[in-house]
Amino acid sequence: MPRPPRPSPLYFSIAAVSWPILRLAFRYRAKGTENLPREGGYVLAAGHVSNLDPWALGLAIWPRRFLRFMGKSELFWFPLSLILSGAGAFKVHRGRADREAIETAVQLARDGNVIAMFPEGTRRKKGLRKKYEAGAHTGAARIAIEAGVPLIPAGVKGTDGLRHLAAWRVQYGAPIDIDDLRGQELTEAARTATDRLMHEIHKLEESL
Repeated sequence: MPRPPRPSPLYFSIAAVSWPILRLAFRYRAKGTENLPREGGYVLAAGHVSNLDPWALGLAIWPRRFLRFMGKSELFWFPLSLILSGAGAFKVHRGRADREAIETAVQLARDGNVIAMFPEGTRRKKGLRKKYEAGAHTGAARIAIEAGVPLIPAGVKGTDGLRHLAAWRVQYGAPIDIDDLRGQELTEAARTATDRLMHEIHKLEESL
C-alpha cells in the first residue's frame, strides 16, 4: 500500500507548537487510537461543538497522519486561503449540495487521506444536540461508501471551553459496519449508515 500523505510544513509546525500547550494547559487526552487504520484513507466523523474540533480530532494521529476537512468557501480569500489549504482544508459551498466538494473528498480518501466530517453540518449551540438523529447530513457516509474506505465515529469534549481551560477529550470508535450497504442505492445506503454513525457518536460522547 502506498505511503500515506504527510502533513504540510505549516500543518506540522502548528501541531508541533500546539501539542505541548494542549497536553499541559488543556490536559488533552485521546483514547481508541487502536481503532484508526494505520494505512489507507478513511472518514473520521464526530459531533461539532467548536471550530477547534478538527484540531482535537487530528492531533492524536499526528505526525504520521493528518486531517483534510471542508471549509466554507467564504473563508477562501487570499492570503487566508493559503493558510487554510496548508492546514488541510478544502472548499465547500454551504447551503446547497456541493457535489464538487464531495467528489474532492472521495478522491482524497481514495488517495489515502483522512477526511474529517461533522454530519450535523454546523456547531451545536450551547452544547445542545440536534433533536433528531435523522437531521444529520449524509455526506460523511456517502464519501466513505463511494470511496470504499472505513467510516469511523469519534466523540469530542471540551473544545468549546477555551476560556475556562476545559480538558480536551477525544474518543475514537470502531469502524461503522457499512459493508452490507455498498451494493444498495447510494441515497438509501448513506441514510442508513448515517443513522448508525450518529448512534455511535452519541455513545462515544456519553463515555467522555
